[in-house]
Amino acid sequence: MGKYSIDEFIDSTGQRDLQEGTFELERDRLLEINLEGKIWTKMGSMVAYLGDIKFTREGVMEHGIGKMLKKAVTGEGVSLTKAEGTGKLYLADSGKKISVINLDNQSIFVNGNDLLAFEESITWDIKMLKKVAGLMAGGLFNVKLEGTGMIAITTHYDPLTLKVTPENTVFTDPNATVAWSGNLQPDLKTDVSLKTFVGRSSGESLQMAFKGVGFVVIQPYEEVYFQQTA
Repeated sequence: MGKYSIDEFIDSTGQRDLQEGTFELERDRLLEINLEGKIWTKMGSMVAYLGDIKFTREGVMEHGIGKMLKKAVTGEGVSLTKAEGTGKLYLADSGKKISVINLDNQSIFVNGNDLLAFEESITWDIKMLKKVAGLMAGGLFNVKLEGTGMIAITTHYDPLTLKVTPENTVFTDPNATVAWSGNLQPDLKTDVSLKTFVGRSSGESLQMAFKGVGFVVIQPYEEVYFQQTA
């Protein structure tokens, strides 16, 4: 088990043309992009490419001053690389699992750290959750993606999607929250009793509350990229 000749190894692990379109999940942790034109990728996510592809870091003039100012305010922002040309591009992010979503004139919010790639046809904007700055150092930023085209998001292990209904408000840990439907505007709440129970520095005392109709994507992992100030 696990021992191959060179030919067997190449056959077992080799690239396959799955005929799935621009974005293909070559493996569940490796995304193949059949590039003909331009796409946006998370900076540092390229692991290999074939063909004639040029990479350019986004600039101030690419999306306008407004988005750059938002990035300065958030302290983190979304670092993107533009890939242009013709060929096959392979992306990965620290071995995280990749999910491809095809938007059809729809919108979705994605945590800035979990956005891997999206087609040029998709419009995007950086959003900050309200009432966050006073509760967390660095705040909590996300990206609103909308339009028609493919996007790729990443999760630690398998994602779980929870439905939000008028009768069913969903509460999540911000560190485990990956994405949510574009019509939802989550509130932030602090559970003082839980904070006392689990300790002053625990993130569980801060929760995102989703009300209305839509969905929330969570992961079975707490990705701590911000800390509470209180």
